Amino acid sequence: MARRIAVAATGEFGADVLERLAAGQDVARLLTRPDKPRGRGRKLAAPPAKETAERLGIPVAQPERLDEAVELGADTVVVCAYGLLIPNELLERALWLNVHPSLLPRWRGAAPVERALLAGDDETGVTIHRTVEALDAGPVVAQRAFAIAPEDDAGALYARAAEFAAELLGDVLAQDELRFEPQPESGVTYAEKIRPEDRVLDPDAPAYELVNRVRALSPHIGARLGDLIVWRARVGEGGSFEPVEVQPPGGRRMAYDAYLRGRR
Repeated sequence: MARRIAVAATGEFGADVLERLAAGQDVARLLTRPDKPRGRGRKLAAPPAKETAERLGIPVAQPERLDEAVELGADTVVVCAYGLLIPNELLERALWLNVHPSLLPRWRGAAPVERALLAGDDETGVTIHRTVEALDAGPVVAQRAFAIAPEDDAGALYARAAEFAAELLGDVLAQDELRFEPQPESGVTYAEKIRPEDRVLDPDAPAYELVNRVRALSPHIGARLGDLIVWRARVGEGGSFEPVEVQPPGGRRMAYDAYLRGRR
């Protein structure tokens, strides 16, 4: 049975999943957050998912908050990097399927990819589960694991998770009857939002931990070494931390060698 779906998404990851889903599914509408000021000029800007939906000709709704007045436009809603709490009265009106880029119950919460890299995990994945009021705690309908390669940063993992999410959702949405399995009670961890202190590179920390921090915050947030943003780094000979690509204050991204030459 083909399902007509709505998508609730806001950020880059949600926009990527929306684009991949729309290639093979009938997406009736996008629910997304209102436009908000961005950049130095603080001009109103559309969320990434809205930009994608408008380019694809998908109708967009941007409610300030979700309540019983919100029109869903479908009996199945895919939620991905949306950012608003979905009240119980709406959860009861449709099947809500949440896309989460981790192997739940590990890394429930706001920054699962970043926290997996910070922790030095060897693998992560994507989970499709029923949305419930408790954070990322709903029963699972599909899950796929994949390895984290030494060169992977957060951008690479989010892209891979979006690709697998669209494949899994295609399989799930084609089924007449869905089977959900409760998440295990053991192994629950929480992926807290990235804080300013999470961005700081401590020169006294082991080099591999610093490299993991750089990978976790690239290419979207940026780790800080003093006033430099470090976008890529490696463990050098003798176990030292070596920045590879940096961005000085007010400047552009550049090779660390070029930055050092400029300082001389």
